[in-house]
Amino acid sequence: MAQKNIYEYDAKMLLARELPKYYPEFKYHNKLAIAECDTDLEQLIKDNPWIESEKVVVKPDQLFGKRGKANLLLLDANCDQMKQFCVDNLDRVCEIGNIRGALKRLLIEPFIPHEKEYYVSITSDRENDIIHFSFEGGIFVEENWDKVIHIPIPLGTDINSFDLEGNLPDLGEYKDVLIPFLKGLFQVYVDQDFAFFEINPFAITEDKEIVPLDVKARLDDTALFLHGDTWGNAENPIEFPAGFGQTMSEEEAMIHELDEKTGASLKLTIINREGRVWTMVAGGGASVIYTDTIVDLGFGSELGNYGEYSGNPSREHTEIYAQTIIDLITEKPDPQGKPKYLIIGGGIANFTDVKATFTGIVAAIKNSVDKLKKANVKIYVRRGGPNEKQGLELMKQVGEETGVPIEIYDRYTHMTRVVELIKNTEEGKT
Repeated sequence: MAQKNIYEYDAKMLLARELPKYYPEFKYHNKLAIAECDTDLEQLIKDNPWIESEKVVVKPDQLFGKRGKANLLLLDANCDQMKQFCVDNLDRVCEIGNIRGALKRLLIEPFIPHEKEYYVSITSDRENDIIHFSFEGGIFVEENWDKVIHIPIPLGTDINSFDLEGNLPDLGEYKDVLIPFLKGLFQVYVDQDFAFFEINPFAITEDKEIVPLDVKARLDDTALFLHGDTWGNAENPIEFPAGFGQTMSEEEAMIHELDEKTGASLKLTIINREGRVWTMVAGGGASVIYTDTIVDLGFGSELGNYGEYSGNPSREHTEIYAQTIIDLITEKPDPQGKPKYLIIGGGIANFTDVKATFTGIVAAIKNSVDKLKKANVKIYVRRGGPNEKQGLELMKQVGEETGVPIEIYDRYTHMTRVVELIKNTEEGKT
């Protein structure tokens, strides 16, 4: 599962669309507006007239919490106060924990007067989805974590037949509201492939309507192709933004965009553009193992990237991914002429077609022969899976045809043995 955070705006809009299917009493106000650095605030107000007629809340929507503790939460504000808060804070550099970044995005919504705050979140482990509930929501929920009730629900359980009430304390006058709400929220969590969902806090109005105040959520982004009708639309899709204080390079942004267009998984994080050890690894688990091994064997300071390609990507997408890695590794040849190393690795695939993906990699290599030689790049291949013999033969042939040094290893070589071979090369061992 590839868990990715989404904006609070998107989480609330998704909840507003989906929760009424299972909890018809949920009637969200749908009054949400986003102010960014280049937003015309006067036009924003015209497009959202409720901003001028109602009291509002303004807060950052950039994947960090504890906004109240950081004095970045404007409550019960009028339109002029909202505008001034935006002017004072948009593009302002601030420090959240130990991360510095600029505020680029503010969420504006109606202020909901309330006295009591509740907490709910849903998480998953190998065997259960787990509902976490507390009567003590708000900014101090962590300090009151001992008051949170944790209810494991075995995977695949029909929540409507599950005795949720029997696992909760006395809910008092709100029982008839909270039980169907929690069950509906659980169904949205499962059906929409959430990996994490938290409402902290939510309020219950005098009319017994539930209002989510602050929401955090992560989706399993590999399920994007299943939810084209609910995860936004072509004009306004759900975004998977970088974390606060993080900015994507041109190459990372390109792979990120490509990843969103396919049911496969394509990930790239550049660690050191001048690094001498780069990886193109099939599989998320394998990418972690290779990275750990590279660091363990003393090449941490030389590691150029972290990433993966998996989920049976097409030949075309694999070629684009491989070309991006090759362009990065050859961008700056080592000034002392030291070799660089590209590990094309992975475990033994279950369904990814090794020949098809390697056909894309071979095309990228053929397109980059001169610069691979100029940067003194040595390629180590270790792979197994469907059509592995044909795929490895393609890699062997392209090495012989181009003169690019490529060493080939199949499933019978330990997966990370190639990292040790790089170390032996560096130390002059044979």
